[in-house]
Amino acid sequence: MLLKKTNIEEALSRARQRELKDTDILSQVYAVLEKDRLQEERIENVIKGNRFGSTNNFDIDLLDSNRIYHISQIKKICIDYRLRFLDSKYFKSKIPHAAISEIKSLERNHNIEINSFKIIAPSKLFKLEKADDPLLFTPIGNGYFYLIHKWGNDLHPFRKLLMMPFKSFPNLMFVMILVSYLLTSMIPTGIFSKNGASNTEFLMLFLFMLKSVVGVVLFYGFALGKSFNTMIWNSKYDRANF
Repeated sequence: MLLKKTNIEEALSRARQRELKDTDILSQVYAVLEKDRLQEERIENVIKGNRFGSTNNFDIDLLDSNRIYHISQIKKICIDYRLRFLDSKYFKSKIPHAAISEIKSLERNHNIEINSFKIIAPSKLFKLEKADDPLLFTPIGNGYFYLIHKWGNDLHPFRKLLMMPFKSFPNLMFVMILVSYLLTSMIPTGIFSKNGASNTEFLMLFLFMLKSVVGVVLFYGFALGKSFNTMIWNSKYDRANF
């Protein structure tokens, strides 16, 4: 069997075709990467507040119902745990790439561009770069929000209890009275009288202790600009840093 002779011109032509195909593939890959980069850049600009909208046209049937929350539920959690629910542009910490990927997936599945985001996080995360359980949301209309991504560390298990005094003025008064009573009870009985402590002396000590506790709380509250959870949960102004 005779082997076909090699035609150099044909071989050169085939090599050129292969090179052109490789170039086309590289161009396609570059185009995909560039499109992905531009999408991430646009998302980051929206999160930073450089571009902002008020509505997102999601396909409700494609959303996970377990990730949909009403503003009343969000408000309750923010008040209980002393958190804030603000536009993402006020968030000072970094948004992880996993959150960006979730946003891209949502946009791809719903064939839309998400144009607004909100975040639940402790007040300090809207001032400092830390990571304590932020939650990224986007509005879906009628007071409902869709949870896109959660990252960072979980909150302290006693945070709700520790923040209870700051929920409202009645809560604060109850805690001040309780603390004053406990402090008064720790004072040795009969310290001001040889005959032992009487109810009147205990009441006087309690009122004195209550006055001291109230003074400390007022100084701490007014001097440092603190406010109650019900007033700061959706406030963009700096009234708390914890």
